[in-house]
Amino acid sequence: MKKITINASTSYDILVGKGLLNKCGELIKPIVKSHKCAIVTDDIVNDLYGYNVVQRLESSGFNVVKFVVPNGETSKSHEQLIKIYNFLSENDITRSDFIIALGGGVVGDLTGFCAASYLRGIDYVQIPTTLLAQVDSSVGGKTAVNIDAGKNLVGAFKQPVLVIADTDVLSTLSDEIFADGMGEVIKYGMIRSKSLFNKLCQENAHDMLEDIITECISIKRDVVEVDEHDTGERMILNFGHTFGHAIEKYIGYGKISHGKAVAIGMYLITNSAEKQGLINSGTAEKLKKCLNVNSLPCSIDISADKLYSLSIEDKKRTSDTIRIILCTDVGKCIIKTLTLNEYRKFLEFI
Repeated sequence: MKKITINASTSYDILVGKGLLNKCGELIKPIVKSHKCAIVTDDIVNDLYGYNVVQRLESSGFNVVKFVVPNGETSKSHEQLIKIYNFLSENDITRSDFIIALGGGVVGDLTGFCAASYLRGIDYVQIPTTLLAQVDSSVGGKTAVNIDAGKNLVGAFKQPVLVIADTDVLSTLSDEIFADGMGEVIKYGMIRSKSLFNKLCQENAHDMLEDIITECISIKRDVVEVDEHDTGERMILNFGHTFGHAIEKYIGYGKISHGKAVAIGMYLITNSAEKQGLINSGTAEKLKKCLNVNSLPCSIDISADKLYSLSIEDKKRTSDTIRIILCTDVGKCIIKTLTLNEYRKFLEFI
């Protein structure tokens, strides 16, 4: 087991290794102040791990209740959020108790926002069960739900008290969902680690999961500790996401996975920047090859005008400017501020 400590507004540990799900009760017990908790999970993860996690927690002396949402991006909604609030109230979950997010990024984001807002904030533990959630969304304190206007537009910063990333659970992922997580892994290589990127181009990620997850989390830790609330350097973690979120909205939430949309977004913005001489020649081709090796797409049929109209709703936009993330080379990135007119012209090279 490897342990990474994040020192943000609160300090907490991320535990990475095999067999941690079976130890979840004993790992959580020293961290929390209550013996009462609520698990939030989805129907697929519940069938796989719900019973085991409840048993492990109860054997460590916890009183456990569980709420199950439908699997998929559409559950990251105010409708499900209100249902969880009511469930917590009906089961007398108080400010001294805690919530556990057992699942992928949707469950983690939804549960985290619930923890940030219910009773003005209660503790929560992340137990991510997908590669994407383990390397990215379970760490760093960003929580949110979607609204009609866009993805993650309503949320809060809320750090968990503990993250338990059991690499064994990744063996149940389909090839498609595993590839979805690799979109975020490749992002980390592109923004901060050429050595990680090169490994992802040449080796089977399944053979080095603990090392990959640990390196991605370590990169995110270094960024979050400097800029917890996403006003500066933390924006580099959104490489590919401005276009990616626009693509998700264009196709329809749940109809294209987040990792695939980010993969396309990374390539489109890199290819456009290279055509304009803003980054080193050959960077887009290197990224394309790595995406292909890891079964990820790099293109989609969308017009520049449509991409513009959808992406200017991004959180990195101010009233008349937008900040985009460009990788000048593999492992190196910059934040570039454009006026909306400059941004429209940038997109003409898509």
